[in-house]
Amino acid sequence: MKLIGSLTSPYVRKVRIVLAEKRIGYDFEVDSPWNASSHVPNHNPLGKIPVLILDDGSSLFDSRVIVEYLDSVNPVSRLIPEPSRQRIMVKRWEALADGICDAAAAVFLERKRPDTEQSAEWISRQLTKVTQGLEAAARELDDKKWCDGNTYTLADIALGCTLGYLAFRFSEIEWRNTSPNLAELSGRLEKRTPFMETAPRE
Repeated sequence: MKLIGSLTSPYVRKVRIVLAEKRIGYDFEVDSPWNASSHVPNHNPLGKIPVLILDDGSSLFDSRVIVEYLDSVNPVSRLIPEPSRQRIMVKRWEALADGICDAAAAVFLERKRPDTEQSAEWISRQLTKVTQGLEAAARELDDKKWCDGNTYTLADIALGCTLGYLAFRFSEIEWRNTSPNLAELSGRLEKRTPFMETAPRE
């Protein structure tokens, strides 16, 4: 299999960590859809990363679809629980984490526009989503070791990638001070080899 993505995308990082945790071999092709010469649209009509190219040449996207597929093809280290309610709650955590990333990425892209074309209202609206998302995550994590309780799951990977992205792109958001339980979880995750090996970098 081949994974196409960038070294900064939290969604790509999530897939790379799942691949590592599941001990699935793959080739990694660094490609950004923002590059004029990008081949991403050849594999994903939406022009977004990550894209997973399967052995038969077919492609999977987006990250939520890819990680669900990966968890199903290899029984090693199951990251999405089987029981229906537990499964839904882990996927809900993933949706929350990805939603925070969506809002943060929207701000990052807006800030790359010329100052005169940026919308302060749009940026404020997206940053509010980030803040509210982090507050919800901290509230629901409470004093648990992992998002799902005592078991490391996809929920932790997704949230860890989100927190890593915020630390990488938004140092001004002081979530470590306002949510010490998120800081503790992030610190625990970043010591895991798959997290260390996929730390975002330009």
